[in-house]
Amino acid sequence: MNYLSSISDTWSTVLFVLNVIYLTTAILVAISVILDNRNPTKTISWVVVLFVLPILGLIFYFLVGKNYRKEKIFSRKGLKDFERIRNLSDNQIIELQEKDYIENEKIREKLPIINLLLRNSKALLTARNRVQILNNGDQTFRSIISELKKAKDHIHLEYYIIDDDNIGNEIRELLISKAKEGVTVRLIYDDVGCWRLGKKFLGSLEEAGVELYPFMPVRFPFLANRINYRNHRKIIVVDGTVGFVGGINIADRYIVGSEEIPFWRDTHMKIEGEAVNSLQVVFLIDWYFVSGKIVSKRSYFPKSRIRNRQLVQITASGPDSDWSSIMQAYFSAISTAKEYIYIAVPYFIPNESILTALKTTALSGIDVRIIIPGKSDSFLAFNGTMSYVEELLEAGIRVFSYQKGFIHSKLIMVDDVFASVGTANMDIRSFDDNFEINALIYDESLCNELKESFLEDLGDCMEIDYEQHNKRVFKRKFIESFARIFSPLL
Repeated sequence: MNYLSSISDTWSTVLFVLNVIYLTTAILVAISVILDNRNPTKTISWVVVLFVLPILGLIFYFLVGKNYRKEKIFSRKGLKDFERIRNLSDNQIIELQEKDYIENEKIREKLPIINLLLRNSKALLTARNRVQILNNGDQTFRSIISELKKAKDHIHLEYYIIDDDNIGNEIRELLISKAKEGVTVRLIYDDVGCWRLGKKFLGSLEEAGVELYPFMPVRFPFLANRINYRNHRKIIVVDGTVGFVGGINIADRYIVGSEEIPFWRDTHMKIEGEAVNSLQVVFLIDWYFVSGKIVSKRSYFPKSRIRNRQLVQITASGPDSDWSSIMQAYFSAISTAKEYIYIAVPYFIPNESILTALKTTALSGIDVRIIIPGKSDSFLAFNGTMSYVEELLEAGIRVFSYQKGFIHSKLIMVDDVFASVGTANMDIRSFDDNFEINALIYDESLCNELKESFLEDLGDCMEIDYEQHNKRVFKRKFIESFARIFSPLL
């Protein structure tokens, strides 16, 4: 009995010591999270995780919770091309103030957004562009494949997801063919988004001479904390003259749907002209980050021969930038709207600034409409999104649930003269954690085209009624509220 009692006392002591160690560590980490001065919603979420999920909460935090925006994953300030753009952007701010660079009066009213992006991300305003809006995967991939086949000098690709499926292999074979022709092919792929890509797929590209690097490779346990900061960008640049950007990854589901979701609605863009230089700069900066190689060939930035005039700003944001530039652009566009704001987004988990701006604008009489998914690829994100619907409706915002499939477009349109198409969702992850890229458009014809598509999409939606929505069962409300707590972390 004394022996068993001794063992019991020993285990009690060990458990007590472990509990003290865990509690001390959790408190210290919680203090660290609070001192980061993050978004309050995210801070509360992490504190709850740390204390509600013993051990697992700590592991989860060290895997995905560290704040790299302050630590700066890498700095762009030493790159000569970035310095050149910094100087150009400073000069352009002066030019926009001194000259009538923007003739359209309605577009001139959006000058605060243009100046904001010039200052917070050195996003140059480009004028000589020809832009084509691409709806859904079939149209997008047909255009991409057509331009890849024409490549003579170089192809640069940067993608969050590339699947080993029909379209993934078609593009892989095309890249292999171009590399063998002597075209320089560079590929950046996100190591988490492309988790399922096998060595055979990637090896065949390397054997053909394609230069490729994973973005922030995850090798447990040493680099596991980088899993939280993913490259969500989708960029293609062909010969420095044609570029693509938008929400569509390289995967069959964007063409034929998936087993769970038969149709994926998305929006992409093909750009010819000066804005392609901006896409090229973002890619080459990211190339330097993943490879350590500085590529600055002047031939990669050919003078645009496009005479068409469509104003475009390309802005990138991520943990490497000083400001949440895309979030700030959204905020400015929403706050300065005079007629309407139309938004289509798969994940709506806004920070307090964006949420307040939307509600305030709607309460002031502006027509605000938001399309959100009726079906989603993420349980937490879907329910987190639904948790905001009641307060949006209370503010007079019209919310529509997309019924045809999954709305994956990331669009915001304001007053017929401003639109944003890109990779950033209207959620905390896109604002703070992901590397994102958006094209900001200041052009009436393009904005009206996007507006027409948006209004067509409303035909595939069910408008959410306030009274009916409030009648949902308690279980549904609880799931939504629970998801809202944790969705900023995922």
